[in-house]
Amino acid sequence: MAQDDIATARSAAKCHRGRMAYHAGIAAENRIAQDYERRGFAIARRRWRGRAGEIDLILRDGSALIFVEVKQRRSFARAAESLSSRQMRRIYRSAEEFLAGEPAGSLTEVRFDVALVDGQGATEIIENAFGHG
Repeated sequence: MAQDDIATARSAAKCHRGRMAYHAGIAAENRIAQDYERRGFAIARRRWRGRAGEIDLILRDGSALIFVEVKQRRSFARAAESLSSRQMRRIYRSAEEFLAGEPAGSLTEVRFDVALVDGQGATEIIENAFGHG
């Protein structure tokens, strides 16, 4: 097999893995959104994108907001480990941007949750996963 053929095959495989990961992520977010809805929370936005980045789910709990980062990996431990401090800072900046459009602005009560999804589709939601920083 020629070098160009090998490179093309690797590129196609990487693209396929990326598509699979994207669709698995969408499925994980949908599962988590359904869980919050079953518990009575209203979905304000899905995959909201601001200048600082994207927030997977934004939910309303009365006048309060819940910002949710969904992490899917083979295990809950791997999913939890995949949330970096850099991502948390990005989520804070994105949340601040979203709050600018809310009636109470930055005085809106907020919570930051992390939703973990393992390889079998089981879920674990960690409420107040990281404090405002």
